[in-house]
Amino acid sequence: MSTVLYITAHPNETEASYSLAVGKQFLEAYQAANPNDDIVHLDLFKMDIPRIDADVFSAWEKLGSGTAFNELTIAEQTKVARLGELVDQFVEADKYVFVNPTWNFSYPPVLKAYIDSICVAGKTFKYTENGPVGLLDNKKAIHIQASGSVLSPGSDYADFEIGHRHLDVIMKFIGVPSFDAIFVEGMAAASDQARQIKENAIQQAWKLARTF
Repeated sequence: MSTVLYITAHPNETEASYSLAVGKQFLEAYQAANPNDDIVHLDLFKMDIPRIDADVFSAWEKLGSGTAFNELTIAEQTKVARLGELVDQFVEADKYVFVNPTWNFSYPPVLKAYIDSICVAGKTFKYTENGPVGLLDNKKAIHIQASGSVLSPGSDYADFEIGHRHLDVIMKFIGVPSFDAIFVEGMAAASDQARQIKENAIQQAWKLARTF
């Protein structure tokens, strides 16, 4: 049995989101193919995800110099403990499904905050004399991203897109060897084709879900 983290970064409900609609279909297909797997939904807009701020840096510095956890300020304890919970949950899972819209060529800031919380030395990567090495070499991930314009690799505006490309870099950095993508794109550029674009993405989702 595998544990899947279904990680969504969209403030709207499924009915008002192309990415979430495709993500829902992906989950249904995955569950049909893997009925015994455990799926955990992380709705990032409804979660407590501490930002890396002065409290966090201060806590890390104190802990690194030998200060006991209970000697940190309440704010430092709360934020560092929560960040620890997030990265431990990520490490313990087997598969990851990231779902988000494209905002200004990237993903919503809450997803960046989550990524910051799981990129932790000693947990998801380690430093070596030859540079950093990812530790999650037995995981799988998929990214479902929607955009009004066509931004996927090979398109005229692919160089503008920095959301999927950044997530791809992060997955490589932490060692995840399998990273697929479903792009739901072009609905604003060709509004008359929006329904077909969505249906095509759903078909791709059902196909990938069976082998994920």
